[in-house]
Amino acid sequence: MIEINQVTKQFREHLAVDRFDLSVPEGSIFGFIGPNGSGKTTTLRMILRIIEPDSGTIEVFGRPHHITANNSIGYLPEERGLYRKMTVMRQLIYFGKLKGLSKSQAMDAANEWLKRLDLVDWKDKKLETLSKGMSQKIQFIATVLARPRLLILDEPFTGLDPVNLDVIRQALLDLQRSGTTLLFSTHDMHMAEEMCDHICMIYKGKKVLDGSLNRIQADYGEDTLKFRFRNAVHLSAEDLPGVTHLKNLGRFWEARHGGDSHKILKAAVGLGELEHFEVVHPSLHDIFVRIAQPDQVIDAQEVDHA
Repeated sequence: MIEINQVTKQFREHLAVDRFDLSVPEGSIFGFIGPNGSGKTTTLRMILRIIEPDSGTIEVFGRPHHITANNSIGYLPEERGLYRKMTVMRQLIYFGKLKGLSKSQAMDAANEWLKRLDLVDWKDKKLETLSKGMSQKIQFIATVLARPRLLILDEPFTGLDPVNLDVIRQALLDLQRSGTTLLFSTHDMHMAEEMCDHICMIYKGKKVLDGSLNRIQADYGEDTLKFRFRNAVHLSAEDLPGVTHLKNLGRFWEARHGGDSHKILKAAVGLGELEHFEVVHPSLHDIFVRIAQPDQVIDAQEVDHA
């Protein structure tokens, strides 16, 4: 669906994207992750031809991307943009017509989505009267109204409460099942783990991860432990032989180690009433932090753990 080859983009002295490659399979849910300022939004905007690369090639739908292809692409930018003084239905019809729908087609599609997202009672209200969560759902409807073949979303879950987040997630999964290819950037590693067939991470303009979650986790090995004590425990990395990083996650502790997990288990048993201990693949969140903050010391300080 998308092929990017050796793309570079520089803004004055800042190299935003450096010889970047990306291949998005048709019909996939593709997660695009990376720290702020890593080049994610710049890359998405180059795919959309909002900006042009300095070098390299970008193909969409198997051919060099021309502006006419935008009718087959839906784009939800991180900076939301709707007309606050315009009624919901009027602006949905407007956005639908921009994507090539007739007025009646846009109205039918809008009514279908408004019903699905429980917003029918608000269709004749001005956007300024809606809550933030409702406004975000209207922005989403405007993006998917024309049933795009390719849907590009920049931080689509930011600011959504759990109920609306679940509604949007389910809508995205349904779109994918109906044939739409999804490419979205996110800082929500849990969401990326749950939804994505394929994950790519960009860091300082370069690709540093690319593959399925299972493959990425396998590449980082089984060097992570997760355990929980029944009682409150004062714990630091020095208490566990071979542990290099230790984090208090609330109910659980998470440790990264380079030694013998059996020795760590034996030491943990001596520190408190241990009720859970497992060797796991590192989470996507943990891998993200390892790459984005490689020199950060995250050993837990001595804290009470309830």
